[in-house]
Amino acid sequence: MVGIVSTIGQRCKRCYSCVRECPATAIRVENGQAVVIAERCISCGHCVKVCSQKAKKILSDKERVLFDLIPSHKTIAIFAPSIAASFPEAYSKIPAALKKIGFEKVCETAFGADLVAKLYKEEFEKVNGKTIISSPCPAVNNYIEKYFVDLVPHLAKIVSPMIAMGRYLKETEGNHCKVVFVGPCVAKKSEYIDPEVENEIDAVLTFTELKEIFDELKIDLTLMEDQDFDPPYANFGKSFPLTGGLLKTAEISSDVLARNVIVVDGKEKVVSIIKDISENKIKSKFVDILFCEGCINGPAIDTDLNYYSRREKVVEFIDKNLQNIDKRVWKCDIYNSRHIDFTRNFHPKSQRRPMPSEEKIKEILSRTNKIEKKDELNCGACGYPSCREYAIAIAKDLAEEDMCLPYLIEKLENAYTDLKQTQEQLQSAEKLASIGQLAAGVAHEINNPLGTIILYAAMLKREVESKKCNVTNPDDYTMIIDEANRCKNIVSNLLNFARHGKLKITSVNLPKIIDEIVRSIKINPSFKDVILNINNNCTDEIISADPDQIKQVFLNVITNGCEALEESEIKNLTINLRNDDTIIITEIIDTGCGIPEENMKKLFTPFFTTKKMGKGTGLGLAITYGIIKMHRGDIAVKSNQSHGSIFTIKLPLEKSEKRIMMN
Repeated sequence: MVGIVSTIGQRCKRCYSCVRECPATAIRVENGQAVVIAERCISCGHCVKVCSQKAKKILSDKERVLFDLIPSHKTIAIFAPSIAASFPEAYSKIPAALKKIGFEKVCETAFGADLVAKLYKEEFEKVNGKTIISSPCPAVNNYIEKYFVDLVPHLAKIVSPMIAMGRYLKETEGNHCKVVFVGPCVAKKSEYIDPEVENEIDAVLTFTELKEIFDELKIDLTLMEDQDFDPPYANFGKSFPLTGGLLKTAEISSDVLARNVIVVDGKEKVVSIIKDISENKIKSKFVDILFCEGCINGPAIDTDLNYYSRREKVVEFIDKNLQNIDKRVWKCDIYNSRHIDFTRNFHPKSQRRPMPSEEKIKEILSRTNKIEKKDELNCGACGYPSCREYAIAIAKDLAEEDMCLPYLIEKLENAYTDLKQTQEQLQSAEKLASIGQLAAGVAHEINNPLGTIILYAAMLKREVESKKCNVTNPDDYTMIIDEANRCKNIVSNLLNFARHGKLKITSVNLPKIIDEIVRSIKINPSFKDVILNINNNCTDEIISADPDQIKQVFLNVITNGCEALEESEIKNLTINLRNDDTIIITEIIDTGCGIPEENMKKLFTPFFTTKKMGKGTGLGLAITYGIIKMHRGDIAVKSNQSHGSIFTIKLPLEKSEKRIMMN
């Protein structure tokens, strides 16, 4: 469905100024684009005014007027009185310019205002206790019909000056003539196609569109001669575009102390008073409402003049023309129109959406990190006045979570952190892979000679012992065998490090494996003074893993923790286990010497060790890191020198792995 106002997607830059300005919440953000919802739009045109990117488009009648109406029909243009604000130096040349285009007559819409003024006076005098809302502003009428349906009976059942003038011309010039309204109002485009008043007006051009036509047809207004508008001439109806102009025309008192009448203009005031009327807070008999600050501030008036300069130009235009009007002719024209029906009906067209529950609003706020009231910044960057209004708009399918700027910045920061960590992990993995290949080659070449050295050293030792030979250093054979065995352990670790990619996955009970490791460590005489505790708070203990490699991981980390307690007064090592929906988390906490800050980044680097000569190869944590990553887990370390370290290992639960595979 194409509405009166629509969005040009390529130009929308996600500033949300249109969302902020729309009084009807008729703009939905879809994939970052602020799209106008045609059925909710009241065609006030405020979004067009505030869009600096020109991303809002108004449905145009230019081609219809130029290529259909003018060439084939007797076409009459009727002008809004605010023409003096849009063409301040050239409004007297407009009739000549339009006749050059092909219009047969150029009249004032203000005569239509004179025609309906009497009806407003009658409406004002006959009501008793009921508040009547004026109806010449189609944006106000649309707003009430769509969002305050209970107030529809309060709208004055009187056509606007535009429709009144259309009916008058069709009556006096014949139904075959076509009438084109030209003015500053976008909402007039929705009014003339309303079924209640259709066929009275045949097209609507804005002042902006008229200027485009002059440019396209190369019509220079400075070369046009001054001409008067064609009859019928208007009287005080010319003041309709000014705030209070309706009251002036209808001769209704607008004294500031008169409690029976309220005159309201401007979006915020209009929205506020309509709400008050619907809540029975207003007792006045007659409320004259214009959505803009008078029609002279309409969205398509296209002028550089400020509000007061525009008003001055329109007043000047009224004074100049009122002096030339023949009142007897005017009264005659009004009298001869007494048989024309200038009434109409309004109908509810509700576009209200159900209010979401409080639980739903809180859930949406929570999704955008607004857990407590203090988290609601109400910065307005999303286009809504408060975080709560924004959450309500999301619930009504009118907004997206990514419209919240603070939430978006936090999301981007988290994504950047994740990306940085992933990059570091990739770099580390590449480094480990290269070292692994080198280690595998070296280990393979050394392993066989080492076996030979150990074999022959053992044979020599046995031979010396059996023959009781008199040798100078018999312990040297033992040293050769021990050192060769140490080299063999190093080679074995290198091969393990190089082969960690080969996993034999099965279901593994992690707490059970850790319990076995702890029991084996407790009987190790080297750690007899260490107090080992396990706190198992898991509700799900099963992971998918290679049991041997996972055992090696925890053996390495727990053994390192126990070794770090060697010189500590308090020798405690605590293992905490818990899980959430997707992972099982193990914390290994020791009260040992801690890790110096400068060593933290080197912990998982192959061959890095701080242990004494002969006690470590520097491969244990590198192998641990590789195995954890192969199991799609994570390992992190926190340490406080002299106070101990915490190794946190996260591994995915088996049910979580299966869920990922199914998806």
